[in-house]
Amino acid sequence: MSTLRRVQPVILVHGGAGARAPELAARAAAIERALGEALRRGGAALDRGGDALDAAQAAVMCMEDEADFLNAGRGSVLCSDGGVEMSASLMRGRDRAAGAMALLRTSRSPIAGARAVLERSPHVLLAGPAADALADAAGIEQRPPAYFITERQQRRLVQDGRGTVGAVALDGAGGLAAATSTGGARGQAAGRIGDSPLIGAGTWADGRVAVSCTGDGEAFIRAAAAHQLAGRVVAGEALAAAAAATLDDVASLGARGGLIALGADGAVAMPFSAEAMARGVWRAGAEVEVHAA
Repeated sequence: MSTLRRVQPVILVHGGAGARAPELAARAAAIERALGEALRRGGAALDRGGDALDAAQAAVMCMEDEADFLNAGRGSVLCSDGGVEMSASLMRGRDRAAGAMALLRTSRSPIAGARAVLERSPHVLLAGPAADALADAAGIEQRPPAYFITERQQRRLVQDGRGTVGAVALDGAGGLAAATSTGGARGQAAGRIGDSPLIGAGTWADGRVAVSCTGDGEAFIRAAAAHQLAGRVVAGEALAAAAAATLDDVASLGARGGLIALGADGAVAMPFSAEAMARGVWRAGAEVEVHAA
């Protein structure tokens, strides 16, 4: 009688790539705590026998609630008009089911909204008020737009900066998933959509690899970065080499960033071309490993 081969569950997270600013050093311990909690939340889902999609979503939801440290959910960076527009996507590897939302203004958890699209809609991406309405119908908590605006981000609106959060997970049955959530680029034009909610640009998962990207979104879109990495793996490149080559292609477009990638065999890649990228890894039975820079 045949039995299913079990694999060691793994989850990776990132908290955005960007400059190594003085503020980063001041917040390093808090960022590492936030990433560690997200890894433990996703790892707990895997330990309970949950699938990779549940784990990736749990980790990202945890980071969306970190209002003081990360750029997703409450505390997202502000658009040029002083408001917040949030986006998120997630993808399940085994059947390439995907859901995404963009231009959210009232949904507390954008990644939960993306999951609602995956499960409740025949579409992949919804944007604007219709997306918030679907999230509301799915039972996702709604808050007034002012809830998402923090004093810290109001002070930082005049500064340059970009950031995103994401997770990729491998469950015990060998399933892969990826999830990404963001407030976008600080000072972006209202209505701008970056790579995070775009399947194949900022997020990808199939039977071989799961990817979540962060950085200069327009270049990641033009490079089809997440899918490019997956295509390189299909063509026979090792995961680390495929990840590095993908960032090289992004760099050829004059941009920087980073990504996390996880193979079906448990291989891990977390490269970045920006000065810093908050990131971490959890493996079943091991302590979490986190880096703020």
